[in-house]
Amino acid sequence: MGMASTTATFLPILARATASLSSSAAAAKVVVWFLPAQATTGRVRRRASLSTPRAAVSSGTEKSQPPASDNKDHQRVVKVSSIDEFDGALRAAKNRLVVVEFAARECESSSQIYPTMVQLSRTCGDVDFLLVMGDESEATRELCRREGITQMPHFNFYKGAEKVHEEEAIGPERLAGDVLYYGDSHSAVVQLHSREDVEALIDEHRGGEGKLVVLDVGLKHCGPCVKVYPTVIKLSRSMAETTVFARMNGDENDSCMQFLRDMKIVEVPTFVFIRDGKIVGRYVGSGKGELVGEVLGYNGVRVTY
Repeated sequence: MGMASTTATFLPILARATASLSSSAAAAKVVVWFLPAQATTGRVRRRASLSTPRAAVSSGTEKSQPPASDNKDHQRVVKVSSIDEFDGALRAAKNRLVVVEFAARECESSSQIYPTMVQLSRTCGDVDFLLVMGDESEATRELCRREGITQMPHFNFYKGAEKVHEEEAIGPERLAGDVLYYGDSHSAVVQLHSREDVEALIDEHRGGEGKLVVLDVGLKHCGPCVKVYPTVIKLSRSMAETTVFARMNGDENDSCMQFLRDMKIVEVPTFVFIRDGKIVGRYVGSGKGELVGEVLGYNGVRVTY
């Protein structure tokens, strides 16, 4: 990289940054100019369909069900039972991220994913969480019809009362990644919304004392971008003394999209490494271990695989 090795300094950072990360993850890419369709995953067994309700079967053992919202352990997940309550919650959230789980009493997958919702509600104070039991009443069925929900569990993400993302048949890891990606306002990752934001950040870190700037460029609806983002957050916290991490969604507005064209970015996620106002390298992909190695390498650490 043209820089002196600082292995001794960065070994503790490497240990922290790579904890629980898989260094063998394959790099996944999405072509920018063909905006990716919403990512899908394998169907989780025993989903519930609103169009075919079934009677409960008593087996002598109660299934775990999403608890009532008045339970103190789950009070941050708010249960809503009508369109008016739902719309009121979205308006009250203003520009905060709102994550809504549309669930069903007889859906095993709903019961399995709900504890993850509860845990996220405890740790993500900048996000509001709602629960809609689609088979609770005619009012909740009407709400599901309006929102286009046909299978459970289904997750919608809203900002400013507008839907920004949705997922179906996902696991806990993907749900947690989505919440971080669409609701991140508390981490050390700098959010960039225009070319001017990028230039201001680069200027701030010019000179010998400036930090390495790692610019994460992605799209709003990009599975690989969501997948790697928790790693970006972890690195931003563990390497704050030497590196500043920033993020831009290329499809957020015209200025961002033009920036992607000018930078000749054709696949996402792309990580651009900038030091003293100059681009010193790029990494394209979503491999967690590979990203850690690239960041350490551009910080002068000799990394061998």
